[in-house]
Order: sequence, then C-alpha cells, then structure tokens
Amino acid sequence: MLLCIDCGNTNTVFSIWDGEAFLSTWRMETNHKRTADEYYVWLTGLMRLQGIDAAIREVIISSTVPRVVFNLRVLCNRYFDCRPVVVGKPECALPVAPRVDEGTVVGPDRLVNAVAGFDRHGGDLIVVDFGTATTFDVVDTDGAYIGGVIAPGVNLSLEALHQAAAALPNVDVTKPEHAIGTNTVACIQSGVFWGYIGLVEGIVRQIRLERDRPMRVVATGGLAELFSQGFDLFDSIEYDLTMHGLRLLNDFNKGRPA
Repeated sequence: MLLCIDCGNTNTVFSIWDGEAFLSTWRMETNHKRTADEYYVWLTGLMRLQGIDAAIREVIISSTVPRVVFNLRVLCNRYFDCRPVVVGKPECALPVAPRVDEGTVVGPDRLVNAVAGFDRHGGDLIVVDFGTATTFDVVDTDGAYIGGVIAPGVNLSLEALHQAAAALPNVDVTKPEHAIGTNTVACIQSGVFWGYIGLVEGIVRQIRLERDRPMRVVATGGLAELFSQGFDLFDSIEYDLTMHGLRLLNDFNKGRPA
C-alpha cells in the first residue's frame, strides 16, 4: 500500500491508498519535534482501529515545512523499509517542469495541486487552495505550473486581527446574514467573508485578463465550501485534490533511477 503524506504549516494529513481507492485519511497538528516513533504509534493505532492491516510499501511526502521531513524519512526507513519520494527534491520528477523565474522554489503543495488539477480538468486552470495561506496556482495548457498568487489565509487573517487589536475578539469564520454588522463579531465576520469573496473574484478576474482565455477554477481546502455558498466562484470543489496529485506523482516516479 501507498502512504501519502501532505505536511502543511498547520496540519499534516496522512492517507492510505490500496491501489484502487483511499482507505482512510487522518490529520494531526504539524510539529517538527514529533519523532518517527510517535508518528508510527499514532498511525498504526489508527490503522488498527479501522481494520487496515496490509503493510505500507511506498511513501510519498509533500511538505511546506522542511524541518519535519527528516523524521518522516526516518519513519519510512525504520518502520516501512522504504525510501520515500519527496516532492520538490531532485529525485522526484514532474510530468512537466514548472515555468517560473530562474532560482524560484515552488511550494511542493502547489506542484502537487497543479498535477492533480491538470489530470482531472486539463490545462488553462486556476487552483485555489484555502490553507494557512490562500494560494492561486495557474496551470498552462500542457500541465505546467506557471506561477500564481499567495495571499494570507482566512484563519491567519483573523488571528492577526485579534492579536493586533486588543479590543477585537477572535471569531469563527462563517457567512453572515447581512453585510452590515450590528455587533463586533458580526462586523468581523462580514469583513472576512466578503473580503475574501472579493479577493477571490478579483484575483481570478485579473488572471483571466492576463491569460486572455477562458480559465476553469477549482477550489480545495477546508474553507472552499464556505466561500462557494450562493456564488459562482468555482467550477469544482475537490477536497482530495492534493492526495490525488501525490498518488499520481508516486506512480509517475516508479521505476525511475534514485
């Protein structure tokens, strides 16, 4: 079986692929101090609870937090007797090389989403990922990642507002009933919700103008559904997009020289 690991700034997601389907997906808080032994006990405990007893033979990792990769490599070597494929490293080939400024390091999660989006929707695509940062990734007609946009994430913006303004509370993200808030919480929720609706609409519009062609828009991430309520922002919402891309990249790299 294949273990796909997507390590983000906030959470790390583990998913098991049996060759036909993802059997289960779990997440934990990202912590670079977590040891390989801790990962193994946590993961195998969850696998037993769900009756997953087949051995893990392959692992692929995408990580935006470089410090966690070492212990994930140890996990693979010590407990799964395999060398993981790590997206963004020279040993992990991409179907089509990114076309960005020389010397630019593209986030592994963005490369994975580009591969997955192209596989499902073809080129001329914008992938909007609502994570710790809100990213917009542009995929060319041949599947190449050609750049994008990085904006502060929704929860990050709320946290910064709360920390910088002592009188303002920390609130949950939700769609407000009205744009005009009649209390502090409602005002903050309206600002965040409608602010990000405007951000998505404006950035997508500008990308389409610069590309001068129709562009499909795919959203992923936990808050994608919230910002699609009653709006025609996205052609599709796909929560498994990153895991799908990891599986594709693992297949693409099988049998290649290490």
